[in-house]
Formats: sequence, C-alpha cells, structure tokens
Amino acid sequence: MVKLTKKRKETLASFEKSEIYPLSDAVDIIKKISYTKFDASVDLDIRLGVDPRKANQMVRGSVALPHGTGKSIKVLVLCTPDKEDEAKAAGADYVGLDEYITKIKGGWTDIDVVITMPSVMAKVGALGRILGPRGLMPNPKTGTVTMDVGKAVNEVKAGKIDFKVDKFGIIHSSIGKVSFDRSQLIDNSSELIQTIIKMKPTSAKGTYIKSIYLSSTMSAGIKVEPKSISILS
Repeated sequence: MVKLTKKRKETLASFEKSEIYPLSDAVDIIKKISYTKFDASVDLDIRLGVDPRKANQMVRGSVALPHGTGKSIKVLVLCTPDKEDEAKAAGADYVGLDEYITKIKGGWTDIDVVITMPSVMAKVGALGRILGPRGLMPNPKTGTVTMDVGKAVNEVKAGKIDFKVDKFGIIHSSIGKVSFDRSQLIDNSSELIQTIIKMKPTSAKGTYIKSIYLSSTMSAGIKVEPKSISILS
C-alpha cells in the first residue's frame, strides 16, 4: 500500500472528491492544494459525448486564451524564402524549410508548434509520421497552414492553443499556471470550454459535455459543474 505524505493528506482533506464544484470554486481549490516547488501547469480534461471514430463527430480546433498559457512556446515556421523575414519579425524561433525538414526526419522535434504555407505542404506532408503522433502536424483547421505566417506566429505566442478530442472522447488542455490570478484561470477555462461548446457536432446526440475536471501538475482532479461555465459567460 502506498503511504500518503502529510501534504497529500492535507490536500485530500481540502475538498470532497465526490462533490461537483462551480468553476470559480474549483480554481480556488486547485490554487490551494498545489504544493509543487515549481510553477505547476493547470489543466482541463473535458469528456465529450461524441464518437471520435466517426469523422462527423471529431472535435478539433484552436482558441486564443485571454491570458496565454504561461509557457514559452517554441515555434518553427516552414516557409519559402520570401516569407522568412515576416516569420522572424513575428517572433518565430526557427525559420526555414529544407534544412528543418531534414532535421525533423533525423529525429529533431524540440518545438511546440509548426506553422507552414499551403504551397509547401507537399514537402511537409512527408513528416506526418513524425509530427502527427506528437500533435505537431500543421493543419488548416487550426490556422497553422496559412499564407499569413506572421499573424499565425503572433497568435501562438500570445496564447493560441490547439485542441483535439482523443480516442476516448476527452480533450486535454493546459489553461495556465498556478501562479496565475484566480480571474485569469477562470477566463482561460471559460474561453476554452465555450469554444468547445460552440463546436458541438450536429451528429452528436445526448449530453455533449459529460464531465469537466480541473487539475494541476501532480494534484488531484476537481470535478467542475458544466452549468457554472454558462453562468460565467
């Protein structure tokens, strides 16, 4: 049997595991029970009433979080030479094409987001087996395949994130850091959830938002009342 530490016991005594909390209360609890020595990430896990195996029930998109994620995002822009200055001016960390395609084929994936142009997707498509499993493959639906690479880089650096339902019907996403103000975490959570609600597939039947859990790195999950999101919006 795993022995509970003193901090773990205090954490579990801070809330009722079986209770469903309004978003604002859940944020307060998470900030209280997070005891890591580093600035922990705050995450949302949203279970949807969809069947991801069906193409018409796939929920995938992007959202600009009002207060960003608190993370330093490394952006690679794969583009033609005429777009390189635009990408660099917007703050891209890496800019180029063939040399980075070669690096990625060699196993380099030390990046968080890849942005590219429609005209070079034929080359970038060859990286699908490497970038796809890591969630790095550019996609027009998330705004990472575009001619306006400067705008795309600015949005990502400002807090735009991509999300996609997994095979179990769950969307996992980071919405900030424990050090964020209470209102910032509430705003970011609400923005993500409202965006997902707006993307409900017409073919999805029954309850769409089945459950929402808020947690931080190494903390317990707090169950959130979905109706509290609409109250805040």
